[in-house]
Amino acid sequence: MVAALGRWANDKARDYAYALGFCFQVLKETALFMRRKQVAFHVLVLQILFTGVEAVSIVSLIALSFGAVIIVEGGTVLPRFGQTSLLYSILIVVITRELGPILTAFIIAARSGPAIAAELGNMVVSHEIEAYMSVGINPISYLVVPRVLGVTISVMALTIYFNFFGLVGSFLVAQLIHPIPFVEYFSALLRKLQMRDILSTLLKSFIFGVIISVVATYQGFKVSASVTEIPRAAIKAVGQGFVLCFLADALITLIYYV
Repeated sequence: MVAALGRWANDKARDYAYALGFCFQVLKETALFMRRKQVAFHVLVLQILFTGVEAVSIVSLIALSFGAVIIVEGGTVLPRFGQTSLLYSILIVVITRELGPILTAFIIAARSGPAIAAELGNMVVSHEIEAYMSVGINPISYLVVPRVLGVTISVMALTIYFNFFGLVGSFLVAQLIHPIPFVEYFSALLRKLQMRDILSTLLKSFIFGVIISVVATYQGFKVSASVTEIPRAAIKAVGQGFVLCFLADALITLIYYV
C-alpha cells in the first residue's frame, strides 16, 4: 500500500511539473508570437473561425433566452415589493457581470475544448508532432499558441456579444409584458452600468479563455501513444475546464466584492 501511494505521489508530482513546464513554454512562445506570426497566423484565423464565428448562433439563442427569463421573473416578482427600478440593476449584474462570461465559457469549453484536445491527441498518436520537431518547428509555437490566442479572443468577443444580445432579448420580451420606450430602457441600463462591470466581464472572459485553451492543449499533448487515450483527454479537457472556470469565477467575484 505504501508503495502504491508512493507511485501515485510520484505520478502526481510528475504531472504537476509537466503542467508547469507546459504553461511556461506557452507563456514564452506567446510573447514571441508576433515575431513569428507569419508561421502560425492562418492557424489563429481558423481557430477564431471555428471557436468564435461558428458559435455565434448558439450564443445568440442562449443569450436571448436568459435575457427573456430574467425580465419575466423580475417583472413579475419585483413589482410586488415596489422595487421595479431594481430590474435594471439585476440585468446588469446577472447578465454582464456573471452569466455572460461564465455561460460563454461553458459553451466554448464544451464545444471547442474537446475538439482541440482530440485534434492534438490525434497528431501525437500519428507522430505529426515528431515530424514538426524534426524539421525545426516548435509545436508549442505553431500548434498551441495560435489556439490559445484564438480561443481567448473568441471568448472575449462572444462574451461581449452575449451581453448585448441578453440585454436586447430582455428588451424585446419587455415589450410583450409592459412596453417600454427604447431610449428609456437603454438609458436606464446605461445609468446602472459601471466601468467596473465592464472590466469585470472583460477580465473574466480573458481568464476563462486562457483556462479553456491551455487545459485543452495540455490534455491533447498528454496523449502518449494510444488512440484510446484521445476520448479521455477530450473528457478531461471539458471537466477540468469547467472546474477551473468555476474556481476562477468565484475568486474574481470574491475579490470584486471585497
